[in-house]
Amino acid sequence: MTSYHTLQLDNLNIFYREAGNPQRPTMLLFHGFPSASHMFRDLMPLLSQHFHLIAPDFPGFGQSSMPSHTEFTYTFDHLSTVMTDFIQRLGLTKLYLYAFDYGAPIGFRIATAHPDWIAGIISQNGNIYQAGLGAKWAARQDFWDHPTPGLDLRLPKQH
Repeated sequence: MTSYHTLQLDNLNIFYREAGNPQRPTMLLFHGFPSASHMFRDLMPLLSQHFHLIAPDFPGFGQSSMPSHTEFTYTFDHLSTVMTDFIQRLGLTKLYLYAFDYGAPIGFRIATAHPDWIAGIISQNGNIYQAGLGAKWAARQDFWDHPTPGLDLRLPKQH
């Protein structure tokens, strides 16, 4: 059975789902964009026989706090810091990490900073390296570096 919780971290409420026996190995489930922990609602019952599962909603997603972008820095580095605090507050010292899509850069930053916490990683559609963005993102990168209304964001035609 899945239960639902909220953990207060500074002035953020972090919502999370929990399932499985806490005596079993813990698996932390990091969701993708633009989803939230609800994306794991069908997976959690299947894995709960083998794992203690925790699936948080990142700040700005699902049922967690959604502070204004003028009050909260929505970067992978900052989200990783918040999720590190979340892990520490729950007292997790060894875990498996399931990182999907947007959750991969967050999860891999945590794994790099705290390799002793990680028993294993499952990555699904997760990109963590600059080279993985490829040529199709070059036009977007220019816009990120120099945002202007007139910048042409069309991608080169594929042959």
